[in-house]
Amino acid sequence: MRVKIRKGDTVEIISGKIEDQGKRGEVIKVLPDEHRVVVQGVNIHTKHQRQVQTQGRTINPGRIKFEAPFDISNVMLVCPKCSEPTRISVQRDDEGAHRVCKKCQALID
Repeated sequence: MRVKIRKGDTVEIISGKIEDQGKRGEVIKVLPDEHRVVVQGVNIHTKHQRQVQTQGRTINPGRIKFEAPFDISNVMLVCPKCSEPTRISVQRDDEGAHRVCKKCQALID
């Protein structure tokens, strides 16, 4: 199935962790094969990194915070015109396919 959310879109979290619900952020990465997206500043996880030395370089130990992937069904695209979370439709014409807001009928692309 084709993903309607792309890198750089603003999305709102509609379900998942209680502290993340209602937050908005920009999509950093889309993983269509796994049906997941990575959103900036949301779903922060902590990884404990051990000191590793490879090829003469040393990676410092410590705790690293990073954004973990979200399931794509837990996010909803925010329309840039009406600034509300909305579903999107795809309209096709001679130039190609365009994403359209279901609420205000504005072009998203």
